[in-house]
Amino acid sequence: MSRPVLYCAITNHGFGHCVRMASVAAAVQKMNPEILLVMVTTAPRWLLESYIDGDFIYRPRAFDIGVIQHDSIQMDLGATLAKMSDFRHRQEQIVAGEVEFINLNRVSLIFADIPAMVTEVAHRAGIPCWMMSNFGWDFIYRPWGDDFRSLVSWLESCYGKCDRLFRLPMHEEMNSFKNKKDVGLTGGNPRYQASELRNKFEIEKPKEKTILLTFGGLGLNSIPYHNLNLFPDHQFISFDHNAPELPNLLKITDTYFRPVDFMPLCGKIISKPGYSTFAEAMRLDVPLIVLDRQGFAETPLLMEGLKEYSYHKIINNKQFFESEWNFLKEELNSPCSSNKLDKNGTEIIAEQIINQLKK
Repeated sequence: MSRPVLYCAITNHGFGHCVRMASVAAAVQKMNPEILLVMVTTAPRWLLESYIDGDFIYRPRAFDIGVIQHDSIQMDLGATLAKMSDFRHRQEQIVAGEVEFINLNRVSLIFADIPAMVTEVAHRAGIPCWMMSNFGWDFIYRPWGDDFRSLVSWLESCYGKCDRLFRLPMHEEMNSFKNKKDVGLTGGNPRYQASELRNKFEIEKPKEKTILLTFGGLGLNSIPYHNLNLFPDHQFISFDHNAPELPNLLKITDTYFRPVDFMPLCGKIISKPGYSTFAEAMRLDVPLIVLDRQGFAETPLLMEGLKEYSYHKIINNKQFFESEWNFLKEELNSPCSSNKLDKNGTEIIAEQIINQLKK
């Protein structure tokens, strides 16, 4: 009897979508090792391997571009429009190639975050397409005006063919989707006890003096690392390979380690707005200091969730790039709500996928 095959299609934008997809895929594999994972993404294999312990098929394919960015903050709308228009123009060719792969490998379910085109793949292959996200790309492009209007219509049409959407917290309405199920936060779990990492990396500062700097897969072009010298009593941790050598900065260069592994050691995280960072931090109740990001429709959704559910501080470009980081000396803002977000989204989605693949 052949193994059930799950085809996981990931939008070609940064690392955040890949992280939350890999978290769910890893949970599926852990709960049912018989299921064969096909990870369809242009994100690097090492990122998937940092979440998925077992074997999987790595299929480097792209269905969209998300938003082309110079770093985690600066966007290029003209290049985005050109590239997305190219994907739309090549849809027939891309879909045909994936349908052939799916038939050959007896895939029985597509699970996507959140490239719209794969609903066409599923439709032509005669299998269901499930998705998860807190937004669709139609929502991101819609405010950008007439130039994006035809793309938005195309995306709406594709998303309308999705058989089931798991809608993540901090979401837009996602009206293009007909069948929605709200779930809790997704993300990975730390692989180590905090004491293990403290000993391995000789981290002696207490939790309240330990700060994680993480700005997603694209990073930032000009992090003012010189400000770390103003806080010699703090321990900073970064995954930026280009960071300078500083006595109070620990650079993590081994790709097996992930930001989520170090979060339990930290009293604060400094980040840009991003669902995966927010979700993993909220699952572990670690406060966030967040550099605001303008012009991206998801940002207000994330910031509202941050204010509602997490200890936090929101800073602007001037405070981050031009000040002496006095915000680190200030009290954090308390969450507005006493309610908590459910933290079991990863597990709930994985269980639903496994049940579907048993049919």
